[in-house]
Amino acid sequence: MSLIVALALQINPNNLPIGTKGTVLVEPGQIVETKSGRVMTAFEVAEACKGQRLLFIGENHATTAHQQMEAKLVESLSLAGRTPAVGVEFFHRTKQDVLDQWTKGALNEADFLNQSEWKTQWGYDYSFYKPLFEVIKAKAMPVVGLNLPRDWVRTVSKGGFESLPLSVRMQLPPTLDLKNKNHKMVFDSLMGGHDMGPGTANIYQSQLLWDHGMADTAAKYLSVRRPSSKDIFVVIAGSGHIMYGQGINYRMAQGNAGKGPNFIMIQSDKPVTVSKGLGDYVYCTAPEPKK
Repeated sequence: MSLIVALALQINPNNLPIGTKGTVLVEPGQIVETKSGRVMTAFEVAEACKGQRLLFIGENHATTAHQQMEAKLVESLSLAGRTPAVGVEFFHRTKQDVLDQWTKGALNEADFLNQSEWKTQWGYDYSFYKPLFEVIKAKAMPVVGLNLPRDWVRTVSKGGFESLPLSVRMQLPPTLDLKNKNHKMVFDSLMGGHDMGPGTANIYQSQLLWDHGMADTAAKYLSVRRPSSKDIFVVIAGSGHIMYGQGINYRMAQGNAGKGPNFIMIQSDKPVTVSKGLGDYVYCTAPEPKK
């Protein structure tokens, strides 16, 4: 058994030995700044982002309190005098024209869901994400589809990065960086420490493709804009793509697209101790009631 897998079997994904040393206690309903242990509001987090060009938010998908917090954070950034643009995992790059129409207020909700193919693009009940998209529309915030077509990821999970057609690889970074041991530790912990058999390496490459691809989309969006001191680009994706600064955020930093604080959302019905390295801010909510 490898050391990484052994660690994964012993340590919760929220308590990995990555980044800032030490732990911090977070209670349900609290946002905690991990460096200081201070309990904060969403608006205080927004104010603390002064001077930052990027903010990374890691969610649990289809979790009411998490999507409500996303809406609150981007609205708070606007109220704090910032001009947010929001990059989301929920849509592929191919849906950018539809997202632009939503920002402009040119689509009603029914047309937006239909033209964006929400059910096949993301699939979760839109009601979870409605608060976020209502804020985006009301404030005319640019929204960017970061994700890659699902069949690209599926192809890599089965045959590795080299199995992608050349026409696809030309739209992506030329290689996948397999050297980040901290990212592999996060991946192994999220897999429960289980070896997935001969296909494990390809499954890991598909996760890397996701991170590389979404970081690449965000970087390309930022590269063609003339930045203002008020601008801030907010990346919203599953926590596995953000936690410990080892996913999309790591790839953007490696590509000189910038750095920013990480806001990680977790679930627990009781106070929980997490690694300070998990994120700059950790928001804990009670588990979603089972339906």
